[in-house]
Amino acid sequence: LTSMAYDRYVAICNPLLYNVVMSHEVCLSLMLGSYLMAFSDAVAHTACMLRLTFCDANTINHYFCDILPLLQLSCTSTYVNKLVAYVVVIINIIIPTPTIFISYGFILSSIFRISSSKGRSKAFSTCSSHIIAVSLFFGSGALVYFKPSSAVSMDGAKISSVFYTNVVPMMNPLIYSLRNKDVKVALRKTLTRWKV
Repeated sequence: LTSMAYDRYVAICNPLLYNVVMSHEVCLSLMLGSYLMAFSDAVAHTACMLRLTFCDANTINHYFCDILPLLQLSCTSTYVNKLVAYVVVIINIIIPTPTIFISYGFILSSIFRISSSKGRSKAFSTCSSHIIAVSLFFGSGALVYFKPSSAVSMDGAKISSVFYTNVVPMMNPLIYSLRNKDVKVALRKTLTRWKV
């Protein structure tokens, strides 16, 4: 999501330099950086889980085999695991979120300088769909991982995890396709048929 924000920043704020700035090497570096972060997160969590001892309970009160519900089954101290989980969340949510919103601050200032209203509208609709997706994904993820363990109810955690793993990805095509004029026309026709 941060890479997409950077891509939009370059496309709107420096459109003439886009092909130079977003070269094949830069795109490859952004992609490899994302994969490297995901891989290092998985290795860190797996390595920390290997040191835990689990008791007789083997039923996870959750829809997924997620980290926090799995830690509740441990007989040994999970302090290090929770610390690693919070560090990973900080790296994956707290650092990218301001970066994305700062990029969009620059984008908004550039959008307001666009002279044609059609150009402003197109640039704004492109950015607003991404901001909605970022807010939904990072917001629901933060709700799951930033609650203190004493305040976590498993039912609330289940709902949040289903939201950020299923609902947000299902909404992404809808959020991004609403920029398309044909999709908007088809949606209006469908909604007017339902009203009758």
